[in-house]
Amino acid sequence: MVHERQDDLVCGPIMPQGGVQALEAMLYTIDFINDQEDFIPGVTIGAKILDDCDKDTYGLEQAVDFIKGSISNIDDGEYRCKDGSSPEVRNEVISGVVGAASSVTSIQVANLLRLFKIPQVSFFSTSPELSNKQRFEYFSRTIPSDHYQVKAMVEIVKLLGWSYISIIYEESNYGIKAFEELEDLLAANSICIAVKEKLVKDSGVAEEMAYDIIVQRLLQKQRAKGVIIFGSDQEVAGVMRAVRRNNATGNFSWIGSDGWSARSLVSSGNEPEVEGTLSVQPQANPVRGFDKYFLNLRVETNERNPWFVEYWEDHFQCRYPNSSKTPYNGDYTRQCTGLELLTRENTQFEAQLQFVSDAVMAFAYAFKDMHRDLCGREMGVCKDMTPIDGELLLRYLRKVEFEGLSMDHFKFDSKGDGPARYNIIHFKQVSKGEHKWVTVGEYIEGELKLNMSEVQFKLEQPMPPASVCSLPCERGQAKKYVEGESCCWHCFNCSKYQIVHPEDETRCLSCELGTLPNRHHTECIHIPEVYIRPDSWWAIGAMSLSSLGLVLTGLVVWVFVRHNSTPVVRASGREVSYVLLSGVFMCYAVTFIFVLKPTDVVCGVQRFGLGFCFAVVYSALLTKTNRISRIFNAGKRTTKRPSLISPRSQLCICTLLVSVQVCVTVVWCIVSPPRAIHHHLVREDNFLVCSASINASYMIAFAYPIGLIVVCTIYAVLTRKIPEAFNESKHIGLTMYTTCIIWLAFVPIYFSTANNVELRITTTSVTISLSATVALACLFAPKLYIILIHPERNIRHSMMPQTKYSAIRNNVSSSSSQRVDSGTQSEVIFSADYELQEKLCTISNATMPLLTVATQTCDCISSSVNAASPTSALTSTTECHNHHPVCHLCCSARIVLDTSSETYKPSSSSNGPMQDVPDVQL
Repeated sequence: MVHERQDDLVCGPIMPQGGVQALEAMLYTIDFINDQEDFIPGVTIGAKILDDCDKDTYGLEQAVDFIKGSISNIDDGEYRCKDGSSPEVRNEVISGVVGAASSVTSIQVANLLRLFKIPQVSFFSTSPELSNKQRFEYFSRTIPSDHYQVKAMVEIVKLLGWSYISIIYEESNYGIKAFEELEDLLAANSICIAVKEKLVKDSGVAEEMAYDIIVQRLLQKQRAKGVIIFGSDQEVAGVMRAVRRNNATGNFSWIGSDGWSARSLVSSGNEPEVEGTLSVQPQANPVRGFDKYFLNLRVETNERNPWFVEYWEDHFQCRYPNSSKTPYNGDYTRQCTGLELLTRENTQFEAQLQFVSDAVMAFAYAFKDMHRDLCGREMGVCKDMTPIDGELLLRYLRKVEFEGLSMDHFKFDSKGDGPARYNIIHFKQVSKGEHKWVTVGEYIEGELKLNMSEVQFKLEQPMPPASVCSLPCERGQAKKYVEGESCCWHCFNCSKYQIVHPEDETRCLSCELGTLPNRHHTECIHIPEVYIRPDSWWAIGAMSLSSLGLVLTGLVVWVFVRHNSTPVVRASGREVSYVLLSGVFMCYAVTFIFVLKPTDVVCGVQRFGLGFCFAVVYSALLTKTNRISRIFNAGKRTTKRPSLISPRSQLCICTLLVSVQVCVTVVWCIVSPPRAIHHHLVREDNFLVCSASINASYMIAFAYPIGLIVVCTIYAVLTRKIPEAFNESKHIGLTMYTTCIIWLAFVPIYFSTANNVELRITTTSVTISLSATVALACLFAPKLYIILIHPERNIRHSMMPQTKYSAIRNNVSSSSSQRVDSGTQSEVIFSADYELQEKLCTISNATMPLLTVATQTCDCISSSVNAASPTSALTSTTECHNHHPVCHLCCSARIVLDTSSETYKPSSSSNGPMQDVPDVQL
């Protein structure tokens, strides 16, 4: 592309760097090859150079000229010389094509050349599409594919910390394919595109207004400071002019492609707009000796380059004598003298001329290898190389390896592309008003190395501008995206018990029960488990009380065992008393289960032990009260001894009552297995408790014992008036009344301490211990008092109060000893006799219902006195009943008194006087 594009003309102005200098670099390399002695024996390389004016359609027209020599059936019959003879047609056979520079033009030309199997090597075409060898099998290039250039650009964007950028790309195969890869890579790295704009390039030049629209759209997204431009120098120069027209200078920082970076067409005159640009350029070293060669060129001596005079006129802004008129030199008023000099100061060199030289060298080495294999030592082009087989030449071309004029090692990769090596160049103000392109890094084999200390986006401002739509949310904040914007969001705080979702930053995730968000709301942290610990003061207090109870219970058991055969122990019902003591012991022991860390096993033991210990205690008490009640009630109705009052029967009844609780607990555990769970009254709580303790489930364990308590209490009320010798019933009643009061107080305390696990468990344990203590104190303390303090009363005689019965016996003795002969005496005797009967009867009815008459007949005292025989007595029981309503009081009786485990009987029966009535022991 010797000339630029022009919309209304076939070609535009001369292109100094990518055009003329690239052409001269090709000629210089050809000269170098031909100057090598026997590089290809007897063969020199020549070139036919055509200008495509950076237009794909025009370039395709020009390329047709390359294939004329390959067309064998050209009809030349219509052409005749002036003398009428047939013309001698001499078509040049082209072995290979170097070019084009533009990817768009290369694609058009490659589609044509592949039809004639002519290998093509481009030096500036970087479109990734050209790596597709199914479509472009004869195309190769010395420059790397834009696939790697795009990767380098994305790495630069990431290094600068940009997450919201705009992209401007050329509307050509070069730009579109690069944009497609850019879009995918940016999305993969969570970098959003704010604006996507195309640069018009349809073999013409866009109007300036089109560039203004692009800049205005960029300005609508003020937060997107970073802009990637993938285009050619001519279009990018139009963008920079539009930036200046719209007063947007300094608003954007550019990431440039190799198509326009380091090109004077873009930067000259637009330095403030281009300042700060970071660009990716294929790594290229200067072509050895070319600068000296080019600076020594003169119009007079460079006749082989017909466009050099235009370059000279454009470079020195003068009209060269006798030069052809062009649309661009007509305005030059100064004549060129020919003495002007090209110097390093007034000449800017194209940085990528190495790829032009390497393209020529690749063909040269392919010809050399092919000539060696096909022609051997034969000089010149042998028959096997006439014409050259393009398919065979392509195979040799792809295998070449050489060190070019830039001193770099070169070889094609598997896709026919050049090695992926890039320089990162930076356009900065090195001093006030002086701008330069400088190399600040490199990208080789996927690794970016950028010297940020050399990067300066504005003079004395090394920090890159921020190019983000929204600043990152603070820790613990979620994002709410702006509609239609994938990189713009508002930040909001998650609620008190939520964290930002670890996989979706737009959602808040509620922490599970038992966990709370950390300070930054980034993760849920487990709340420490709360349960009563054995070393806490609550547990120590409960265990101290239980330990004291266990010691006292053990003491009672020891005393009872030591005095197992004494009347007090035997009268209290030894077997049932031991069962009762074992239940009390378990009540105290269950506290130690409650202070253990809850597990499934511990919860199971708690569930079983809680109800079982009470069932044992109150089953024993119910057995006692029921037995007493049945014995006294039976004495009122019959003379037969009640059933199931023996010790063995009492144990069986007690076991049966306890087994009901066992069955209830077993069924409960099957239906609802005991489990240790975490209980959360509020979100901040994490109580480790047994599942049954968080609701009324424990009432299942208490239900049956409560029923036993109620029945025991009823029996205690019914037996409250039995003789003083049976005052254990009163003690049982006192025990039940106190127990009811304790548990009535416990229930509201239990449910009101749901938010304090330690207090609830301690309250439960203390309540159980108090219930056991009440039973221990009320039932066993009186017995211990007699056994330990007053052992003289621990005899059978002392078990019955003597006051009433002694008085009765004395009255009977004095009354019966009198001898009265008169009516007055008879009245006195009768009166005394009746008074005794009444007293004994009252005692019998009120306090001695257990007395049963063993004999069926007895001699009763007459209620009337015969004057002739004052001491005569009726011997008939019937007569006794007829005359005396209290005739059941007998003078001589065999009394059966079964109080507990023994049957107390008088030693003998007697028909003697009343003083011989036995002293009944209860």
